[in-house]
Amino acid sequence: MTTDSRTRTRSSDYAELFVPKLVTVLREGYGVADLRADAIAGLTVAIVALPLSMAIAVASGVTPAQGLVTAIVGGFIVSLLGGSRFQIGGPAGAFIVLVAATVQTHGPEGLVLATMLSGLMLAALGFLRLGTYVKFIPYPVTVGFTAGIAIIIAASQITPLLGLTIDGEEPGPFLEKLPVLFDALPTATPAAIAVGLATIVMIVAIGRLRPRWPAMLIAVAGGAAATALFGLPVATIGSQFGGIPAGLPAPALPDLDLARIEAVLPNAIAFTLLGAIESLLSAVVADGMTGRRHRSNCELVAQGAANVGAALFGGFCVTGTIARTATNVRAGARGPVAGMLHAGFLLAFVLVAAPLAAYIPLASLAGVLAVVAWNMIEKDAIAVLFRTSGGDAAVLGVTLALTVFRDLTEAIVVGFSLGALLFIGRMSRATGVERYVPNIPEDRPDHAEARTRYDERVATDPAVVVYRISGAFFFGAAASVGAVLDRISDRHRVLILDFEAVPLLDSTAANMLEGIARKSARRGVRLIFTGTTRDVRRTLFAQGLKPPLVRYDRSLDTALARIHARS
Repeated sequence: MTTDSRTRTRSSDYAELFVPKLVTVLREGYGVADLRADAIAGLTVAIVALPLSMAIAVASGVTPAQGLVTAIVGGFIVSLLGGSRFQIGGPAGAFIVLVAATVQTHGPEGLVLATMLSGLMLAALGFLRLGTYVKFIPYPVTVGFTAGIAIIIAASQITPLLGLTIDGEEPGPFLEKLPVLFDALPTATPAAIAVGLATIVMIVAIGRLRPRWPAMLIAVAGGAAATALFGLPVATIGSQFGGIPAGLPAPALPDLDLARIEAVLPNAIAFTLLGAIESLLSAVVADGMTGRRHRSNCELVAQGAANVGAALFGGFCVTGTIARTATNVRAGARGPVAGMLHAGFLLAFVLVAAPLAAYIPLASLAGVLAVVAWNMIEKDAIAVLFRTSGGDAAVLGVTLALTVFRDLTEAIVVGFSLGALLFIGRMSRATGVERYVPNIPEDRPDHAEARTRYDERVATDPAVVVYRISGAFFFGAAASVGAVLDRISDRHRVLILDFEAVPLLDSTAANMLEGIARKSARRGVRLIFTGTTRDVRRTLFAQGLKPPLVRYDRSLDTALARIHARS
């Protein structure tokens, strides 16, 4: 194959990584039956997404209309360009904390700009093929920050759920919020409490008795009907926001002033990090339910495009949503068309039934988010982690605490770092080095494996010493292995290191071995490496461990046979 043909092949393989799943589905053949199934699934998801999108928007400090715009524009683009067949994009509860903090600090225009910058970053992560590495975030970290976000969401809904009246602006930080809420408890509104509790009870009851019914939509519609019929004194979307417009706003670029870009950049980075994790986690959940495999980098590019598109229409952060994606799968979706139709059904609601949204009480939306927050906490996973691993439980606890009391980005970074240290510690303990006496039979049945003839001269030769290294030989284990090898006596004339059980070796370990080789050469000790794989040899060669400094033999038996033949 010529250089040009190899280049063209690599280019075509790279391009294939970013082919949307919609194209794949259409290539396989898409018929009327598939369209019918996707239409039913899309309508089902739209019914779930309608109250959720507005509730998440209100909790985030923006208007319900912005939540619907985000679900419509972002959800359509995610399904159109995405690398998952079943992913449903839109506003997510996990972003409530970050979005609310951004609005408080930089205002609605700053939020739109941060969303657009985040979209560009997500697309860049995808094109650089970094989506695979996002999956390496430890499970205790994702469980911990998800639980932490759920606690913050629940705390943010106390005011509308109880109908509290707060003087001034409600604080965002958790510890500052609690005393303000406590002081405002005497202002609680019985009607708001009744509506909020009724919404929660209806969602839970319908979910258990009629799990196929759209519990959240029914509960919110019931709250709106009760508020309108009985004239309940509760805050509604109409009284708080003036309703929602019957249509999408005209697209427009946000203010791209350099100073404003620098100001919102940390928020955009936080959006990018959480968006990548949340969307790929949702795609993995869909894969587990369907047996399919998503294209992670293509999905990140689609998420980036969706965030840019939502920002152009005044929306905010778009990501893959686990609950809506799972609903899509269970509703019988065949492909991305279901997600595109879900966006279409939401748009139809905005165009036709927007005036009805004015009657929706904020207490009902708070009840919806209270149920969402409870469901976000993975109670079983937390119990298992605390029961089985003290280290994982510590990572989970630190991540949760930092999420609630400090900052989500800080929680993810610290949690990931602790998880990485825990993994390094476990891997280093799994790496070993032990003295090996050549050709002495191990305590196994004679028929278990073919044996070479026992050679007493080689086995008892004090001038030859053999060490076997097992496990991943990396920086976490290099020091302990090096300490063992450093104790080798000058009386040995041959040192054999067997790498047959070493699957990988990094530059730190290779550097340590290079020091051993130099020391052995000064002592007049011949150094032999056996059983190295091609990748291990490549790393060793790059560190300068080449003949004549080191001799390489295919196996330990070959090396011992050569020594015996020369002695």
